[in-house]
Amino acid sequence: MGRRLIRPTLFLIALLLINLQPVPAQEQKADYKTIPEISYRSGIQTPQTDYMRERCKLDLYYPTSIKNYPTVVWFHGGGLKGGKKSVPDELKEQGIAIVAVNYRLYPKAKKPAYLEDAAAAVAWTFQNIANFGGDPKLIFVAGHSAGGYLTSMLGLDKRWLATHKIDANDIAGLIPYSGHCITHMTVREEMGIPRNQPIIDDMAPLFHARKEAPPILLITGDRNLEFPTRYEENAYLNRLLKVVGHKQTQLFELDGFTHNTMRKPGHQLLIEEIKRIVAKKPIASPLQKN
Repeated sequence: MGRRLIRPTLFLIALLLINLQPVPAQEQKADYKTIPEISYRSGIQTPQTDYMRERCKLDLYYPTSIKNYPTVVWFHGGGLKGGKKSVPDELKEQGIAIVAVNYRLYPKAKKPAYLEDAAAAVAWTFQNIANFGGDPKLIFVAGHSAGGYLTSMLGLDKRWLATHKIDANDIAGLIPYSGHCITHMTVREEMGIPRNQPIIDDMAPLFHARKEAPPILLITGDRNLEFPTRYEENAYLNRLLKVVGHKQTQLFELDGFTHNTMRKPGHQLLIEEIKRIVAKKPIASPLQKN
């Protein structure tokens, strides 16, 4: 038996937000620094276009007085057509680093450019976070909507990170918020497929469900308030992962929350998921003190 689906009510979510203590007080008082506009693609590795030089940037927000902290690579939403990087306020001063990523967007870029960029940003984090005091064994990948889609694809389809000689299984955890699990609607648009015509091909997270994938926490808003079929897609992925033998799959449906408003309670669930996974690691980390 796998973990059962949990559908918190608004009342329970309110209690969750009130009672959660994400990190000890001493961690909340730590000093934090932001380094903006870091280029995560090298011209030596990949010839750079002007658009790549514009979009292939990340902001690093990290604690300066903590060592061996976890890091979250955060991908913004926007349907693979819009949006920009930012560090969610709810994830600040939590004893973790945030790598907020911009990536190329349609129609200036075509598939799979956004996945290639996302993989390059995660690779940059694996290769560099130790230089800032972080633990490369505690790198989590998360994002909202289109960012959730990128998160699931990177963690389930190993080819994107393999390009950088990184095993996707080395990601500590995947936390997609309200992401497509079928082929993304913008990818379908590029292929001339109508928005309401679902397909599952090799650009769909569902296509790559596998037993050995990192722990995955799927979060959506209320199925009646979300984008059509978004909850159902995640429920299908949740079930399929269990069928193939994945042992750490969870699904939260947040009753009463829309596609956009589910982000704030989602951030609290992300913090708790990081704490759960860190507690199981034989590694000294600040979050293990709580």
